[in-house]
Amino acid sequence: MSDFFTPPKPVTPLPSPEVTARQSEEFAARLRKRAKHLRRWPTKQGITCFRLYERDVPEVPLVVDRYEDHLHIGEFERPHNRTDDQHAVWLEHMVKVAAQTLDVPRSKTFFKQRKRQRGTSQHETIASRHYEIEAHEGGLKFVVNLSDYIDTGLFLDHRITRSMVRDEVTGKRFLNLFAYTGSFTVYAADGGAASTTTVDLSNTYVQWAQQNMRLNGFEGEQHQFIAGDAIAYVKNLAATEVFDVVVIDPPTFSNSKRTQKDWIVQDNYVGLLRNVLRHLSRDGVIYFSNNYRKFQMDGGALEGANVHEISRQTVPDDFRNRRIHRCWRITRTTNE
Repeated sequence: MSDFFTPPKPVTPLPSPEVTARQSEEFAARLRKRAKHLRRWPTKQGITCFRLYERDVPEVPLVVDRYEDHLHIGEFERPHNRTDDQHAVWLEHMVKVAAQTLDVPRSKTFFKQRKRQRGTSQHETIASRHYEIEAHEGGLKFVVNLSDYIDTGLFLDHRITRSMVRDEVTGKRFLNLFAYTGSFTVYAADGGAASTTTVDLSNTYVQWAQQNMRLNGFEGEQHQFIAGDAIAYVKNLAATEVFDVVVIDPPTFSNSKRTQKDWIVQDNYVGLLRNVLRHLSRDGVIYFSNNYRKFQMDGGALEGANVHEISRQTVPDDFRNRRIHRCWRITRTTNE
C-alpha cells in the first residue's frame, strides 16, 4: 500500500493568525467604506473602471481596482517577516477577503505582484492564462486584459487627461507617442481629430490600439499606426510634418534591442520635447506625463515654450496617491 500512497503536501498555515485576522478586518472595513463612498460616483461620471483601495491600511500594501464587475488587485513590494510560502498564503487570503467583501466571485478577481522594474520591458507578460473583457469609459469601449500583464491596457489615472484631449482635438492633427494601447488615440478620434498617428515600439500594443479603435468604429487612412521607436520617429519626421495636439506618456525606464540606447525619462525628456516642439503648430499643445516620483521638470531648457504643470487637475478623485502621475501642458511662446 505504501508504494502507491503519496501523502498530501502539508498546508502552510496563515502566519500569525491573530495579526492576520486584525489586518483582514481593517482591510475589509476600508473596502466597505470606499465602496459605499464610491457607490454613486462612478455612475455620475459615466465610468465602470476605477480605483477602490490604494494601500490605505499600511500593513496591507495592495491596490484594488474595479473593472466592470471584476477586481484587479496588485501588490507592491514591501518588507515583511513572512516566509515566501507564508506570504503566498497571506496574499491569497487577502485576495479572498477583497472578493468576499465586494461581492465579486473569486473567478473574476485577478491578482498581480508588481515588483521594482528591473527587466527589459515596460509591460511584462506574467501569465499564460488569457482573460479579456470590454471596459467602458466616457462613452467609449476598450479591450482590457486582466490576466497576462501587470498593466491591464487602460491606465485609470489618465481618465481626466484623456477627456482633456478629446475636448481640444476637434479638426486637429493628433500624435500619440509611447502610445501603449492607444486609449488617448480613441479619445482623440471620438473628439473629431482630423487625423491621428499612434506610435509605440511594441507590435503587440500597436495591434491592441488598432483593436480599440475598431471596437469604437474608428477606421480609415486618416488613422496611422506605427510600430517603432518614438524618439527615432520624431527625429526622422520631415520638416513639413506638423501636429496640433501631441500626447507623450513615456515609461520611467526602458531598454530594447530595437532601440539605439536605453530610455531614461529624466535624462532624455528634454531632447525629445525639443524635437516635438519643432513639429508643433503655432497654436499647438503637448501633454507630457510620466510616473517617475523624483522627476524634475526644467522648463527653462525648452526654449520658446510655455510649460505649465496640470497634475492637480489630471489625477482623478478615486486615486489616494495624488502623485500617481505628473502632467504638464506645453505650448509655444512664439508664432514663428
